[in-house]
Parts: sequence; structure tokens; C-alpha cells
Amino acid sequence: MKLTVIGHWGGYPGPGGASAGYLLQKDGYSLLLDCGSAVLSNLQEYIELKNLDAVLVSHYHHDHVADIGPLQYARLVAGFLEEGLPSLPIYGHTGDKDGFSRLSYKNAAHGVQYNPGSQLEIGPFRITFLKTDHPAECYAFRITDGEKVLVYTADTSFKEELLSFAESADLLITECNFYAGQDGKSAGHMNSLDAASLAEKAGVKQCVLTHLPHFGNHEDLIAQAKTIYKRPLVLASKGWTWNA
Repeated sequence: MKLTVIGHWGGYPGPGGASAGYLLQKDGYSLLLDCGSAVLSNLQEYIELKNLDAVLVSHYHHDHVADIGPLQYARLVAGFLEEGLPSLPIYGHTGDKDGFSRLSYKNAAHGVQYNPGSQLEIGPFRITFLKTDHPAECYAFRITDGEKVLVYTADTSFKEELLSFAESADLLITECNFYAGQDGKSAGHMNSLDAASLAEKAGVKQCVLTHLPHFGNHEDLIAQAKTIYKRPLVLASKGWTWNA
């Protein structure tokens, strides 16, 4: 299983970057987790769009789905150029019916409903879900290929249920939109100490801080988190990869 960070900004992309987007690959299968602002242009540095097999969406805030429309256009154009290119499945929840309806476009892409109470199989990956604490209905993903486990919190404030959900994961990709001493709970986000506590108490083997803020010094997030979590810890950055 290989993960590549495509975008890591919260809210909107910084210069030359992108908001939420993570490319997960195994045995020639490519799954994109979220597709936020500027993800499409950055994704093409790592994969041809026609080779993307599926997209899995955590929720419908723009910083997680803004480039779904451009991706649909890209697949439509690719379909004109290459006969037989299949419609792209985009998996989402129906808690927001309008958001889900926008996952489908002509013969280029089609929305596929996932049931958060059941395990989902996409290619070589098996996914379970946890509803997060966020203003929009949003789901964290626990993903396994049968050998390794990756957990993606998506957007959430800290909640106790995340501890068992992320327990012993090989990699935790956790949002970290605020610094220590700042309260992100009302906005549905975690600060550096929240993220570190989750990683430490869940006993994850490695942690990546993502959904980063547009203010302050990001290295402070790492320094603050390391007061609690002592295992390998990094800031998400475009092109950062994890191979398991």
C-alpha cells in the first residue's frame, strides 16, 4: 500500500498547493481520498487521470470536493479521446443528498452510496467508517489492504470514539487545524495536542498532521505534538509518500 499526499491545506490551497487530497495505491489500483481545491492539477504530477480507478469522499465541504467537477470534465474529455474508458465511481454518503447528486456527471462519473454502518470494498481496500464531530456530516476512514492499516480522520474535533477506531494503525493521517491552546471544537477541528493525544492513546505507529492552518509556524505544530506523541511524526506536504 502506497500513500501520496496531493494536498494538505485546510479551507483553501496555499500558493502552489491544494486542499484535501490523498492518493492510495496498491497492485495497480488507484483510489483518491477526497478531491479538494487544486487537487486535480497536482494529482496529474503523479498519475494520468484516465488511470484513476475511484474516488472516496468524506464530506461535501468545498475544501474536500471542489475539484470533483473539474475531475468529471477531465474524465469526459478522456472518454472522447479513448474509447471504452469506464465511468469513474465516486463514493459518498447520502446524508447530504444534494452533495451526493453532484458526484454524477453524464457518462464520465457516477456517484456510489456508501453505508457508514457497513464495510466497503473498493479494489484491494476494505474501508470502515466513523462519523466525526464536524458541522457537516463527515466520516473518517479506516482502510486496510489485509496487511497494513491506514486511518484518515477527515475533518473532526477530538472524540473518544476515534481512539478505538484508530487503534494500532500503521499510519494515522489526522487533521490539525489549530495550535496548542486554541479551541477548534466549535469549528469541528483539532489542535496539535488533540491530534497528538489521539495518536498516542490509539497507539498508532506513525502520524501525519494535515489540514494545516494558514497562519502561524507549522513547525510549532510538530513541536507541540511531540510533547505527547513520541513515535514518528511529520507534517503533510505535497508529494510526501508512505510505502507499506
